Amino acid sequence: MTTPTRRDVLASAGAAVVGLPLGAALAQDQPAPPKRLKVVVVGGHPDDPESGCGGTMARLADLGHEVVALYLTRGEHGIPGKTNEQAAEIRTAEAQKACTILKARAVFAGQIDGATEINPARFDSFAEMLLGEKPDLVFTHWPVDTHRDHRAASLLAYDAWLKSGRSKFALYYFEVMTGSQTQLFRPTHYVDITATEARKRAACFAHESQKPEGFYEAHDLMNRFRGREHGCKVAEGFAHHNQSPGVPLP
Repeated sequence: MTTPTRRDVLASAGAAVVGLPLGAALAQDQPAPPKRLKVVVVGGHPDDPESGCGGTMARLADLGHEVVALYLTRGEHGIPGKTNEQAAEIRTAEAQKACTILKARAVFAGQIDGATEINPARFDSFAEMLLGEKPDLVFTHWPVDTHRDHRAASLLAYDAWLKSGRSKFALYYFEVMTGSQTQLFRPTHYVDITATEARKRAACFAHESQKPEGFYEAHDLMNRFRGREHGCKVAEGFAHHNQSPGVPLP
């Protein structure tokens, strides 16, 4: 009988390891395919999700994630000379067109532009709607904002996050017309939107009733400034609630 050499022992041990769980894990140590995320962007009015993070919405949709624009109102008070019903019809159609450009789905929470409410019933109904979407990632307005509807949307989304147990979805805040509306905003994260800025612009210009040639100028400056901070041409900045899960942005 031949005595096995040290090399023979090591070779047989190596072959045996392949059949063990650890060996199988090592053999399968490949990057997992990215999870398809459910992304919900909460805005006060039609045009807020688009102007605050339209470039990021487009990037996420292009990556295969499901993107939803959740509008707190239909912009009922946003067209001079039109009744609430007329303005809502026009602005709803504009939001649908914008979402088509961004590959997103539009949802409306049923509050009224200029008369949004924060009370127990509204907190509960909004949380039911938002959590019913089962989001992995939620973007909403920064709460320090000159527009009451923006503040309402932010607080409603924040309350839904609390109701979820603070662990069901990542919570990020976006800015709109920083300086004149959003105040004291300091991004923690950036998304390079150089490749999708044209679609963001087109989505904002879909809101013809809001004279986008006026309001988009402020966002163009904001995008360029955030791009300088991030080291690219144009970017969107976000503030991550650090007690919420971390979901990597594009």
